[in-house]
Amino acid sequence: MKHVRFRLTAWQKRGVYIVFTALCVHMNAFSQKDGNEKNEPLFTQFTYKGNDPIYKDNPLQPGEIYSPILQGCYPDPSITRKGNDYYLVNSSFSMVPGVPIFHSNDLVNWKQLGHVLDRPSQLKVEKAGISAGIYAPDIKYNPYNSTFYMITTQIAGGIGNMVVKTQDPAKGWSDPIKLKFDGIDPSLFFDDNGKAYLVHNDAPPTGKALYNGHRVIKLWEYDLKKDEVIAGTDKIIVDGGIDITQKPIWIEGPHLYKRKGRYFLMCAEGGTGGWHSEVVFVSDKPTGPFIPAPNNPILTQRYFQKDRKDKVDWAGHADLVEGPNGKYYGVFLAVRPNEKGRVNTGRETFLLPVDWSGEFPQFENGLIPLKPTIKMPAGVNNQAGQNGFLPNGNFTFTDKFTASKPDFRWIGVRGSRENFIATTQNGLKIKPFPVTIKAAEPTSTLFYRQQHATFEATVSLKYIPQSEKDLAGMVCYQKESFNYVFGITKKGNDDYLVLERTEGGKSTIIASAKVDVSGAVQLNVTAKGDSYTFNYSIDGQRFTNLGGTVSGDILSTDVAGGFTGALIGLYATSANDIVIP
Repeated sequence: MKHVRFRLTAWQKRGVYIVFTALCVHMNAFSQKDGNEKNEPLFTQFTYKGNDPIYKDNPLQPGEIYSPILQGCYPDPSITRKGNDYYLVNSSFSMVPGVPIFHSNDLVNWKQLGHVLDRPSQLKVEKAGISAGIYAPDIKYNPYNSTFYMITTQIAGGIGNMVVKTQDPAKGWSDPIKLKFDGIDPSLFFDDNGKAYLVHNDAPPTGKALYNGHRVIKLWEYDLKKDEVIAGTDKIIVDGGIDITQKPIWIEGPHLYKRKGRYFLMCAEGGTGGWHSEVVFVSDKPTGPFIPAPNNPILTQRYFQKDRKDKVDWAGHADLVEGPNGKYYGVFLAVRPNEKGRVNTGRETFLLPVDWSGEFPQFENGLIPLKPTIKMPAGVNNQAGQNGFLPNGNFTFTDKFTASKPDFRWIGVRGSRENFIATTQNGLKIKPFPVTIKAAEPTSTLFYRQQHATFEATVSLKYIPQSEKDLAGMVCYQKESFNYVFGITKKGNDDYLVLERTEGGKSTIIASAKVDVSGAVQLNVTAKGDSYTFNYSIDGQRFTNLGGTVSGDILSTDVAGGFTGALIGLYATSANDIVIP
């Protein structure tokens, strides 16, 4: 084949260059428009700062720590011990990854190891309600086979009650083993003769329910080799609660313990709201009969004035562990309502010492209004916020998003973080999904728990929306039908910042403003109890409010329903439905 060479004049070369350049610009514009490959928002320098007056008014004295020990939505705590290592887990509902797990050597200084359910094969919550998913995990160490067990109810994906195992909680957990029994809140107990039992909350036998909220505690023998309950061994060991003639509601969250040759069953009673409490029973055999303690409840906040200062409420759903020097401690959930009685921070993990010098355990100061500080185990140095330990009280959390993996405190809802985020040398990129925050499915939103009633959260955002379907910014989120969206979008050829409130699925635009997005925009949300403000800055120094002061009521479970606390999210969508007027 004969090759022909062409010689181009200078003018011809210039023409080719112009055509090539124009083609590149056109291709780049097409790329930006199609698939958002070049239109992913870049988030940098996230800062969360808590500023609750209770911590200013109650500075720590020597030998004290603050309780709650885990602030924000960390409910239903369970704890276990192996030697000098303590492990604590919490409910995670439809948050992903599932079941945060924490480690301590002294019950004071805690680090998050990660999450128990951190693989898609373990967690099937893509279509679950925000308060479905993972309920009341129980963690136990079995010294007879050197194995840790985490057992829970996954109300999603057709899984139900399940257990996962490991010999080292820091190195990951097995895939779920489905368990064949009904009810919720399972907990394992390993007797010192090597036998295992399982207790859980269940409905009364068919046709035997006496009132709304009537539940029972059931016990099964458990086969450790097959990891299954032994058919035919189930037995009701508590019917209704400590006194069924009083129609007690929602006996749940059971845990079995053995001490001095006797078996103690501790349960939550009264529901997770204002009548919540912790009660205890005793038996000479693990199968019962169980007799309620005469001094029940052993923990509650239900008897005190509604308007008391620094109110803590809803205390219950507890677990016990022997601490340093043989002293017992209990972890439990409770809430700290704001001035309007809202519980935006959700159910948090509290700690109290437990007096077990008598026959029954008793939470020390668990029957008086709870205080913000408690005495910590003797000889322990409080290192909260230092040396990698989690902070406590008023603290500042800053993330520049330059680490190879996100901090464990960042979570998704219904979907994995890794499906939509990427960390770069410049910060965090979020790939926008074609769904909005109002969808009951995975969204492209990275969440951080609200941990104080008074706080501010600020992030720097570089983003140029290409159409009115593009939006990126911040959200304050209780669930898909109750939230605030504060983000940058487009109207015609102009860029706008918009604030939208969604309550019960009905959305209202509170305010919008034309904004210059040629550089980074700082977005800020500030809360003081029930009062929230949304602010922005173009120059990084002067902030302008958008929409005035709005109520945080929709971020509380007493308005939105469910069991979760409020979340602060970094959000992007390619299916924006907010229409600027």
